[in-house]
Amino acid sequence: MEALEEKEEVEQPPEDVISLRISDFLDELELDAEEASVVSHETEFDWSTIDTSNLPSSYKTNSRQEKKLLQQADHFLQQYSHLCPDRKPLFIHPLNECGVQKFVSTTVRPTLLPYPDMYYWSGCASFVSNYLIMEPLKCPITPPSSLYSPTTIVKYQRGNCFDFSVLLCSLLVGAGYDAYCVHGYATLEMCSMDQTQEVCPRLKKPPEEPVKEDPNKYKIKYPSEPKSQFELQQKAKEEEEAKPTQEEEREEEVVEEVEKPKRDSLHGLRVHAWVLVLSGKRKVPETFFINPFTGNSHSTKDECFLGIESIWNDKNYWVNMQDCRNGCKDLSFDLSNHFYWEIMFPESNEDSQLPTESPKDSTDDMQEKKKIGSTFEMPLSWVERIKVSCQEYENPFPRGKKVILYDKAKQEKWAAYANRDGLVERLTVYADSDRTEELEVKEWFEHRKDLLYMREVNHQTQLITDHFNPGHPLLLKAHTYTSLEPETGHTVEFYHKARVDGLWKRSETATEMTEYFEEREDLLHKRHIKFGEREQGMEMAGTAEANARPIVQIREYFHRNPKKPADEDVEERVFKVIDDVIQLTYHLEIYDIIPSKVVFARVIGREKREGEVFLSRENTVKYQPWSSEKHKNMRYLYNLLWELRAEQKDLKQLVRDSEAEMLNILAVRENEEANIKLAVSIYSTAQRDQRIASILEAEERSSQNSLEKKSQQTGEEDESVTQHTATNSTT
Repeated sequence: MEALEEKEEVEQPPEDVISLRISDFLDELELDAEEASVVSHETEFDWSTIDTSNLPSSYKTNSRQEKKLLQQADHFLQQYSHLCPDRKPLFIHPLNECGVQKFVSTTVRPTLLPYPDMYYWSGCASFVSNYLIMEPLKCPITPPSSLYSPTTIVKYQRGNCFDFSVLLCSLLVGAGYDAYCVHGYATLEMCSMDQTQEVCPRLKKPPEEPVKEDPNKYKIKYPSEPKSQFELQQKAKEEEEAKPTQEEEREEEVVEEVEKPKRDSLHGLRVHAWVLVLSGKRKVPETFFINPFTGNSHSTKDECFLGIESIWNDKNYWVNMQDCRNGCKDLSFDLSNHFYWEIMFPESNEDSQLPTESPKDSTDDMQEKKKIGSTFEMPLSWVERIKVSCQEYENPFPRGKKVILYDKAKQEKWAAYANRDGLVERLTVYADSDRTEELEVKEWFEHRKDLLYMREVNHQTQLITDHFNPGHPLLLKAHTYTSLEPETGHTVEFYHKARVDGLWKRSETATEMTEYFEEREDLLHKRHIKFGEREQGMEMAGTAEANARPIVQIREYFHRNPKKPADEDVEERVFKVIDDVIQLTYHLEIYDIIPSKVVFARVIGREKREGEVFLSRENTVKYQPWSSEKHKNMRYLYNLLWELRAEQKDLKQLVRDSEAEMLNILAVRENEEANIKLAVSIYSTAQRDQRIASILEAEERSSQNSLEKKSQQTGEEDESVTQHTATNSTT
């Protein structure tokens, strides 16, 4: 049914002017249709050249039951055109690839493909959108004159929106969904698969959950706060100052409106086909549409869908009797309501609800239709079972890759194993709509042995972030860097539950290192290390020991331990290695303001000896007002200082181990990037065959090399023998 365009209210011109305008508009529509047909004829593939000689007989002829079905469809079409003369002709029995008329419901062939993803609607939709090449309709305002079988469409991997929809509906019905093909009208962007005005799905932010209001209505209403007149005057001044900025924003909005595409002259008339999935079966909670070109789901109230003429599946055919003036927003999809949907073959003995001009003229027709509906059964599909091989399923892109242009973004997709580095998808984000300045690039990988699955490259900050799946030998989760050279700024995240020390993140620069921990028994959650400058003449080496940076300070942070008093629970401890100062800061109690502290400093004028722990009142500063007396005596402080000296020594070794681990991570990552290897699944038949072929080639090469070496050795032995005989003869 045509979707009516919104009409602006204008003054009524004379009748002659109206007729001229109408004739001009019709001429423009004819020209647009001719131009569209010329463009569609420029497609690379010629369907008239396909070979139909090997197709089964069901493709070339009609059975007795199919002929009866076509007669009944013609009878229904005559009734429909007589009672609804303003409606466009229905899409009921187009020609197939052999030039034989086939009813559209029998073209749907329910099939469940033997792949896990094909059991869900998202997997079926993505496969169809990736596997087929889109061809526009020859005339954008009329449905096609032919509808080929899904098996032919799968074989040649191309088709129009009706071919896409029938194939997708066949897969969905085979998977158990209540799916239907839809013949209707849509916008230019939807019909031409133009997504340049849409936001890429990967860039869409999840919807924010609305804040739930307190249902308690019995609340105390407080008096409104008094307002200052001075503040109101200041706000008024700020608003006046903000007016220029608002005008600039309006100008930007005007520029954006200019950039928007012009209004389509065929708006509301462009024919399109898509798939309808009703709620109920397969626990579908809500009815929705699927655009077969993109594989995306849409709400039934989406403004891109402008109207529906009819729908069908493998069981029946329904005609929409509702007004589509507001698109599909107000449509009811209760197919059992015959006031909204006129069914071609009633499933019960109910009468048809088509509008009639007079009861006398249509009594016989209705009685005949009632008999037909009660006795007729839909014949089985004339289409063979849809088959997709493992190799075709694993390599769904007919042109090697698929490129989708979005608003300020470009998405590229490849099949698995198509690239040596395992790249399967790339998303490029641009700063402008013309896609000239790159802001960010995201890449997704599959089947890599180093378990890398995503890489983000920020061109503004020049930062690269690698993300890894669980199972890496170094327990890597993410790695952010600008270069794989050491001490150039690296942030590494780990799967901390697999580590003994609970480390989940480490950031390192040339002068600092920060480590973050989780779920440790000692409640340590952060460690910060400061390094000094290297001595002059010392160059960077490959190991941490040979390239030791002087440790200036080590600072550790601990969570609160409820089992200890706050005055005895350390929150922060600082080891100033060069200054030989140790500082402890304790947690606060609930009502405390100043935390307890203990500071052990070096005695001025005294030389430091290795292994010596010297304590005096001169080098000790403490503030512990709530601690017990035993914590205030010198013996307790001496034992505490002894423990801290031992821990400081252990911390130095931990820092050196962390430096060595970072160098090892960088070396391993550099080796992995230089020698990328892909893991081949035993269930991947195509890749398994390629791997076997590569193994055989390697064996042949090794055998050839061994033969060449043997021949060289035999040649050298022959030369030595000849030389030996020559020397003997001379003697």
